[in-house]
Amino acid sequence: MTPIEIIAESTTPDGARIRLAREQGNLVIRINQISLMSSRIQGSEMRMAEISCAGLRSDALVLVGGLGMGYTLRATLDQLGPSGKVVVAELLPVLVEWNRGPLGPLAGHPLQDPRVQLVQDDVGRLLRNGQGRYDVVLLDVDNGPDAFTAPQNAWLYGQQGLRAALSALRPGGTMVVWSAWPCPPFEAAMRRAGFHASTQRVYARGAIKKGARHFLFVGRRPQAGARVNVS
Repeated sequence: MTPIEIIAESTTPDGARIRLAREQGNLVIRINQISLMSSRIQGSEMRMAEISCAGLRSDALVLVGGLGMGYTLRATLDQLGPSGKVVVAELLPVLVEWNRGPLGPLAGHPLQDPRVQLVQDDVGRLLRNGQGRYDVVLLDVDNGPDAFTAPQNAWLYGQQGLRAALSALRPGGTMVVWSAWPCPPFEAAMRRAGFHASTQRVYARGAIKKGARHFLFVGRRPQAGARVNVS
């Protein structure tokens, strides 16, 4: 068995141990030994941007919640024109540090792109203060709407958080929430909050059409005056 190479370790603000390691040739981030993300599996994260950002207006503004390994940010930048902007909210300073260091080459150093504004803050605060600001909101801060990396994240997926996200979008805007597992009640919750909602099951490894699947919850804010079915 190939030995695990520890690249960096730190402690999160709430006291959890976070580790970046090379495991069987892939970079893996774990919190308290639980795998959060791997460079081997990033197709579904990139698919989030492809679903939501294709064909946006030239000066579109996108909010990405969760920097991760930079793959979602890179895919978003690739979809936007030269005058588009991406706000990235990342709560953990160590993830920003690693993306500027050993993780940077994975996605082509997306933090160096001048279209990126990095905000080291809770994405929930940006949603509450958004008020029709964003064309797209991409949330990948947990393993799903019922699998939180921090207990306080539960707010994001409840009615208050969903309505804050809806209000932060422009009419016709799109939110996509990443999940490792299916969660049918969450799609229904999105509808109750006012979204046109659907679920897409996508391959975890993107172009490799086999293996694990992940789930993308897609919510669109109706255009002004449109009716929403909340059943």
